[in-house]
Amino acid sequence: MIWTLIRVGLTNLRRDRVAQAMTFVLPIVFFSIFATVFGGRSGGTAKIGIALVDEDHSEFSQRIAAGLLKESSLQVETAAAPKEGGGSLTRAAAETLVKNGDRPVAVVIPAGVGAAFASRGFGSGGPAIQLLADVSDPIAPQMVYGLLQKVTMTAAPDLMMQGGLRQFEENAGALTPQQRAAVDTWLPRLRQNATVGGAGSASGNAAPMGIGVETVDVMRTNSQRGSLISFYAAGIGVMFLLFAMVNGAGGTLLDEVESGTLERLLSTRLGMTRLLAGKWLLLTIIGFGQICVMFLWARLVFQLPLFSHVPGFVTMTVVTAAAAAALGLVLAALAQTRSQLSGFSTILILTMSALGGSMFPRFLMSESLQKFGLLTFNAWALDGYLKVFWRNAPLWQLWPQVSMLAGLTGAFLIVARLLARRWESA
Repeated sequence: MIWTLIRVGLTNLRRDRVAQAMTFVLPIVFFSIFATVFGGRSGGTAKIGIALVDEDHSEFSQRIAAGLLKESSLQVETAAAPKEGGGSLTRAAAETLVKNGDRPVAVVIPAGVGAAFASRGFGSGGPAIQLLADVSDPIAPQMVYGLLQKVTMTAAPDLMMQGGLRQFEENAGALTPQQRAAVDTWLPRLRQNATVGGAGSASGNAAPMGIGVETVDVMRTNSQRGSLISFYAAGIGVMFLLFAMVNGAGGTLLDEVESGTLERLLSTRLGMTRLLAGKWLLLTIIGFGQICVMFLWARLVFQLPLFSHVPGFVTMTVVTAAAAAALGLVLAALAQTRSQLSGFSTILILTMSALGGSMFPRFLMSESLQKFGLLTFNAWALDGYLKVFWRNAPLWQLWPQVSMLAGLTGAFLIVARLLARRWESA
């Protein structure tokens, strides 16, 4: 009898493709996504895009710039966009790139760094190299800081030695002729190693001896904690919005099909188009309310600055709820039964949430995976919310996200209407 039950269960599993996907495919998909994100980051395959500004134009600053350009883990931008006149990046242009989210970090080498380094060497107390950073990404500034210290220690060992000798002579007296001859012998070798070897290798303990580096939060008006709260409020809110819309659409369509209510509604003057429109509006209102409750809770308990961002929040919430409601109708019209809807909608929503950034920030992903994530609903919604709450973007800067979500809404409604024709002909 036990083996009979097992055989029946395996037979049911073989026939149920959704159950097979939930059991065997979904875990592999999630494992692959997480392994790609975190394995790629630790393995150094994910490049960090930075902007580089050289205001010093000294031999020392040029060597640092060359060393950063050689780093395989960095993607360095030094030229301004053609629409901004081209040429080298300025501090203001680099700061704008960081504020707009185009680059997580900008390295600015201020004037006077080379002169201070040449006269006193490391620890001279001269101007510090600045990292203009968006602290919503806590990983990129730390990685760039470490790579910058590595480059300064390996790109100019001869200059470091010259500066150190000047400090020695100021405090302990001039070198003897024999000592000076030895220094003159070693300096060309150090210079050659710096030129040939570049930033190839360095000790992991270079930071305590390195040049001064100052991290500047270009967002200024925000805090990292506020950024994380807005991220999780948007990410979790959008993911559960999708679940709620699918469940609501399934309840209003599939249950009516099974009970015969849908057939009676279609026999009236209402029609399928008006029926779907009415259900879409209802789901949109419910979804709007769901997101509002989530963000109000974040405001009351975690001090999310909601009321200072009301126009942007309302705009993003309307288009997000509308697109999610339309997607729910598509999935409900596609499914044959409630259990089928629950199965494949769970697979789809969890996969979109992982790729789209609802589970962890997309800046942790490689550049190719970030671009692939833009195929998901979640990515566009989250990018819009982060623009509102973290970057304080005006309404007009939300046009890419609003346009995409509005376009998805229209496309989903058309597809839902086409799929619903099967109920009219039944």
